Amino acid sequence: ISKGHTTIMKSASMFQPKEGKHIQSSELCATCHTLFTQALDAQGKAIGELPEQVPYQEWLHSDYKATHSCQSCHMPVVKEEVPITSVLGEPRAGFSRHTFVGGNFFMQRILNRFRSDLSVTAPPQEMSAAVNRTIAHLQSEAAKVAVQNVDIRNGRLEAGISVENLGGHKLPTAYPSRRTWLHVTVRDGNGKALFDSGALNPNGSIQGNDNDGDANRFEPHYAEITRADQVQIYETVMVGSDGVVTTGLLTALRYVKDNRLLPRGFDKRTADKDVAVHGEAEGDGDFTAGGDLIRYSVAVGDAQGPFQVEAELWYQPIAYRWAMNLKKYNAPEPKRFVGYYEETATGSAVMLAHAAASR
Repeated sequence: ISKGHTTIMKSASMFQPKEGKHIQSSELCATCHTLFTQALDAQGKAIGELPEQVPYQEWLHSDYKATHSCQSCHMPVVKEEVPITSVLGEPRAGFSRHTFVGGNFFMQRILNRFRSDLSVTAPPQEMSAAVNRTIAHLQSEAAKVAVQNVDIRNGRLEAGISVENLGGHKLPTAYPSRRTWLHVTVRDGNGKALFDSGALNPNGSIQGNDNDGDANRFEPHYAEITRADQVQIYETVMVGSDGVVTTGLLTALRYVKDNRLLPRGFDKRTADKDVAVHGEAEGDGDFTAGGDLIRYSVAVGDAQGPFQVEAELWYQPIAYRWAMNLKKYNAPEPKRFVGYYEETATGSAVMLAHAAASR
């Protein structure tokens, strides 16, 4: 940078610009996006620690650490040369857009919808553009789905659904309210639905999900699904010292389920405890680095084909139970948030990927 450029910057802002190579390192992102939460007992004494958000550590245990930085995905490089200052700006290559694309389009929608209540100053069109950028990033960079080996045997349709994680950390990652799941349908030759697992309800809950129906239960990880009330949900489930399922980060002591999709190169056998797989997925040989393969076995009886199998991978930044558990608190802040959630629940999730096959 020339002396003239730096002089103008200092006279306008009182800061002298200098190049900092650390701004391009994943470790910079890790300083804010690594969070361990202390679990407290009834007297407020710390009794344990939970790895609440560790996307950097997940990335370290993947192949991406050698090929992709956090910035390469979340701050995409501008392809052409561009001037980065309006005064004496010269076209330069290698600069990134300051869009900081993440995964929580739903909070962006809430901020835009209730902008007066929340004192949002960004223009509505800018907030909408941010939502669209986030969703576009998720739908192009997050995952792929495929329907494999569809067959009919003994009155049952057998199929494999594969899900591939395209990111450099678990999917979903970071704040534990996030979940991804499969919505799978089977229709006969007349288009009649014979099987429907994982449909999203208008209130933000998932049909068949035990946790959405009962705060003390949760849906396990499945290697095979045979009933419509079984849903493959990739998520974390926390419990407190009493072993009861919770969404309270100040009481959560450990994960009893963590089957979030693993990035390529992630070895669940050697993973550190902070990024470990928990629950049935730990012993599932088809739940491996880069994704998961689930078998679906559906009774079709005497129905006539050709049968159509459709698989959709959905994503929700704030799961239904995480919002509904706030209802018991008689305070203005949780009451407001639950109200916001209920009014916008139809827009709480988006489909990331889709695949279909017939037999």
